[in-house]
Amino acid sequence: MWKPHTWSHLKPVKRIAFTHVFLLLCLLTSSSDYGFIRGVTSLGINYGQIGNNLPPPDKVLDLLSSLKVSKTRIYDTNPQVLTAFANSGIELIVTVENEMLAVLMDPQQALQWVSTHIKPYFPQTKITGIAVGNEVFTDDDTTLLQYLVPAVVSIHGALVQLGLDAHIQVSTPNSLAVLEESYPPSAGSFKNEVSAVMTQYLQFLSTTKAPFWINAYPYFAYKDGPNGVPLDYVLFNPNPGMVDPYTKLHYDNMLYAQVDAIIFAMARMGFQGIEVRVSETGWPSKGDPDEVGATVQNAAIYNRNLLRRQLSGEGTPLRPNMRLEVYVFALFNEDMKPGPTSERNYGLFQPDCTMAYNVGLSALSTSPSSSASISLTSSASKVKP
Repeated sequence: MWKPHTWSHLKPVKRIAFTHVFLLLCLLTSSSDYGFIRGVTSLGINYGQIGNNLPPPDKVLDLLSSLKVSKTRIYDTNPQVLTAFANSGIELIVTVENEMLAVLMDPQQALQWVSTHIKPYFPQTKITGIAVGNEVFTDDDTTLLQYLVPAVVSIHGALVQLGLDAHIQVSTPNSLAVLEESYPPSAGSFKNEVSAVMTQYLQFLSTTKAPFWINAYPYFAYKDGPNGVPLDYVLFNPNPGMVDPYTKLHYDNMLYAQVDAIIFAMARMGFQGIEVRVSETGWPSKGDPDEVGATVQNAAIYNRNLLRRQLSGEGTPLRPNMRLEVYVFALFNEDMKPGPTSERNYGLFQPDCTMAYNVGLSALSTSPSSSASISLTSSASKVKP
């Protein structure tokens, strides 16, 4: 058994134990709405396009269709993609670039943006979400944060005006770095410096019933502290796991612990009923010498185990009956992405549409159960004190 407080991505727990039981009761009560599975969810894959050798959108659509993947996310509103995906039935999340937030605070500008980038393609192209920016709460440009909520509200207002709000949710993906505390999950809390804007944002999500999106990468925790984080725990392999000392919930993998930390952080701010979805998670198949764990073998294991759990249909320990929707990062290796080698090697596929490694997705195209719902499951169980 390891000592989780040695994990380099986690901070020591503040002694706020007296609030844990109360928060847990609130969460369990508020999550009763999620006792029934709400519709069919499926595996999502992030379709990045920062490469000079990627296939055209129609070929990408063929690939996704052959894999029976019904959800994808792009990082812009590329009209070629929106046009190619028309009448495909694939659900699509589009993205507003961070540099557009200041402009789209203006309701008239937001209306113009939605009228130009969304309305002409809907409903033939099944746009289901708009990601307003990406990781704005933790962006190096701190001025962006003041634009976020006004932009989100303006874009949602434009959807309402055009009669699209019942079909398209508005949210923003967040880095796990937005948390001040993440271990144990029941100690989850947001950083003080973002609390004012976070409260406004959570109020918007609660009012519109939109999900809180997180980009969650257990890989980073392992890379930063391989001696303190068990590899099996981050890869979903069999392992002893850990027990939250306050809730007595058992976690056998880091991803679910991260999700539940977010749920508790929201509860600390008075918001108990907001759904959490994983907008990005994945594992690089190649990295620089100092990027420990970035191997083909680990990437295949992580994504294969993730897929296997999705096919089983449960949720996290805190919300076991609520399917956790997850978007894997990413569809392709992207050769023009800046940063370390790992950034260019998250793809499940090479640009020529051959597999980067065998993750088991191809079996879906021939399996009789391929149309079954795909969502995260956990073998987590409640452990008696």
